[in-house]
Amino acid sequence: MRIVAITCVKNEGPFLLEWIAFNRLLGVGDFLFYSNDCSDGTDLLLDALAARDIVYHLPNPAQGRNYQMEALKDARRQQVVTAADWVWIADVDEFLNIHAGDHTIPALIRACGDPQAISVNFQFFANDDVKDFADVPVIAQFTRSHNPDLWCGEAAIEVKSLVRHDFPLQYFGAHRPFFRNDLAAEKRPFWTDGSGRRVQHRFLVAANPRRIRRFPAKGARAFATLNHYALRSLDSYLVKNDRGDVNRDNRAFDDVYWRERNDPAFKDLSIRRYLPALTQALADLKSDPEIAALHDLTVQRHTARRDALLQSPAYRRMRQHLLAASKLPPQEEAMLVELGLTS
Repeated sequence: MRIVAITCVKNEGPFLLEWIAFNRLLGVGDFLFYSNDCSDGTDLLLDALAARDIVYHLPNPAQGRNYQMEALKDARRQQVVTAADWVWIADVDEFLNIHAGDHTIPALIRACGDPQAISVNFQFFANDDVKDFADVPVIAQFTRSHNPDLWCGEAAIEVKSLVRHDFPLQYFGAHRPFFRNDLAAEKRPFWTDGSGRRVQHRFLVAANPRRIRRFPAKGARAFATLNHYALRSLDSYLVKNDRGDVNRDNRAFDDVYWRERNDPAFKDLSIRRYLPALTQALADLKSDPEIAALHDLTVQRHTARRDALLQSPAYRRMRQHLLAASKLPPQEEAMLVELGLTS
């Protein structure tokens, strides 16, 4: 089974090797990276990996617009994608945590009944008071998340999707594939959630904006969860805020983004099942002296950027503000105020 992962990156250098090594453990054999405007050595590391046939690396084709959608439009015609049996579209801070069988993508596909697409719900992992950046696996550092079935009081939680080669594709979306809205009902794809259940009709046909890229997570995680480490350490969050959004131009990360994702209500260690194999896989990648040196360069530039940002009074204030911020999501805190349970 040939599986390709597609992703867009900007200044994600310290996290690349972990994400590649982790996805190789899942059964991903090919990687198509699109990068833009990197200043931390991400592009240099990807070029070195590409020279060793570990990844494919292309400049993002977008012209100052929607980086991710322009890249996905381009990806559809790339040979590494057209030759694949399955396509996995995800970001470098997203890790597919498979509970079925031997914890690989083929095991997930079998558990779901070999559908044409599988959409897996996010689980947002909190910063949980990790202040300092450390060059160790992200999946080992962050262990607490919101209630897996509820995020900020919403039962409908966003997804990312695996797509089989015979899906009746009109275009790839960042969260799910789309087919033509005039496709006959009998030709609509066999599409499941992370428990092997058929996705809801409103999601399937993208009936309204609320159901385009999300559906209720309750009962949808029997075979897989998508661990999303959107915050990581406070150091890395400051650098991420400075970088901006890799997928859309002129979008900043603010207090609301942090607070919505920094809910440590639930402890989940299940992804640590991969750590022994991941540790060895990372060591194998870093056994190449050039790869190790370029990884170290991105780490140095990441920490140097943090140090530079903290010379700014605005970033020092931001850091202190986030350290002191409530760990209740804004919506939950507003509800408690409305009920008179807090002020």
